[in-house]
Amino acid sequence: MLSLLILIPLVAAVLIGFWPGSLSAARTRQIGLIFAAGIFVWTLFLTAKFDVTLPVMQFEESLNWIPALGLTYSLGMDGLSLPLLILNGLLTWVAIFSSYEPVNRPRFYYSLLFLLNAGVAGAFLAQDYLLFFLFYELELIPLYFLIAIWGGQRRGYAAIKFLLYTAVSGILILAAFLGLVLLSGASTFAYNPVLSAALPLTNQVILLAVILVAFGIKIPLVPFHTWLPDAHVEASTPISVLLAGVLLKLGTYGLLRFGLGLFPDAWAYLAPWLASWAVVSVLYGAFTAIAQTDMKKMVAYSSIGHMGYILLSAASATPIGLVGAVFQMISHGLISALLFLLVGVVYKKAGTRDLDVLKGLLNPERGLPVVGSLMILGVMASAGIPGMVGFIAEFLVFRGSFGVFPIQTLLAMVGTGLTAVYFLLLTNRAFFGRLSETVINLPQVRWLDRIPAIILSVIIVVLGIQPSWVVRWTEATTTAMLTNVPAIAQVVDSEDFKTADTRR
Repeated sequence: MLSLLILIPLVAAVLIGFWPGSLSAARTRQIGLIFAAGIFVWTLFLTAKFDVTLPVMQFEESLNWIPALGLTYSLGMDGLSLPLLILNGLLTWVAIFSSYEPVNRPRFYYSLLFLLNAGVAGAFLAQDYLLFFLFYELELIPLYFLIAIWGGQRRGYAAIKFLLYTAVSGILILAAFLGLVLLSGASTFAYNPVLSAALPLTNQVILLAVILVAFGIKIPLVPFHTWLPDAHVEASTPISVLLAGVLLKLGTYGLLRFGLGLFPDAWAYLAPWLASWAVVSVLYGAFTAIAQTDMKKMVAYSSIGHMGYILLSAASATPIGLVGAVFQMISHGLISALLFLLVGVVYKKAGTRDLDVLKGLLNPERGLPVVGSLMILGVMASAGIPGMVGFIAEFLVFRGSFGVFPIQTLLAMVGTGLTAVYFLLLTNRAFFGRLSETVINLPQVRWLDRIPAIILSVIIVVLGIQPSWVVRWTEATTTAMLTNVPAIAQVVDSEDFKTADTRR
């Protein structure tokens, strides 16, 4: 059942790429929409069959693939991966729907989109260290080409920078997995949460540090973030939707699954440092966003700040905190996808994203009133206004982490206020006031531009009113993940912790 989430997009990629004869861009997109809808529907079917009360892996599949290497084709789904798989299916459909403008080499373009979907799904499902690494590296290839071929003027630079950073991330992940297996004496690479229990704390801390840097590049966290603004600015709108909405979540998912899940003792030891690192990312992302005049770059830096909330929540390692971390992943995926879609519409119609040029786009006669209204909704959700998904996510994050890290949590709350500041600057400069003469009489926005944004807006509001639809999927899993994690609030003296480890 889980293999279909990988096989359907792979079949779609092969059929679109190698179908004999010619296919028009419009027909290729239609085929892509059908396959993307099929992936999403199958994910919803698995969701209906998913037992939310069980904290264990469900729908498991296992096959000895390369016994000589200890590599197994092992898949499983739990409350941590399920919401992210739903998000992956939804945003893949949104990205394909938003690709209605003719693109060069459409068959190659849509094949790469489905290959990207398969790689992400495989990474979220993999229950073998090497299998996760293979899928983690697989998604690198299509995303590189999607930026390098269909990106902006500096697409080559942005694509190579993304490739180098992500390649280093993959190398570090592989090194950590190999080190864990070799030091623990395991005979296979099958995922085992208790594998590190017999290792000295020093070894655990070293391996966890490698994993933190590896996934910190992917998230990205400061100072490993510099590839993200360049990638977003040069990528086309559908690719920015997938990059912010889904690809960054591979980093936060990896932190929870392979950081907290594999090294609970070391996680508790490093937790205060992780919380401080999260605050640095939150504040840096917010202050840098304030200084931007490019709408897309402002949204990109806002992502850096909001991903820091996930690290803060995960560092607290409390039941509410982990639920908040997962909810923040979904919240950020939906909100960032909406904002990038709307920025793309503005750029398409106005020909610029420069806030020094744009003004008065809410003008009901000659501006973009519907796009402006949806943008206001999106920035309100990102700023944590009650009634929307962003408020629930940030409330859970702060509520879960305040009891453990009160100072860091209060500093992160400042980031929420700064979010309101830079998005207020964006909306005030671009959408209010007299319509700028430079962008007067804009082309009419078609419903093809509006439908994906409207769908995401509805979901953002619905989940803000009814958050339990997400929380109930993940609560049993995140609670079970904390079984072996020491109470971080009590781990205040590293020397005492080391002594306890030596006695053990």
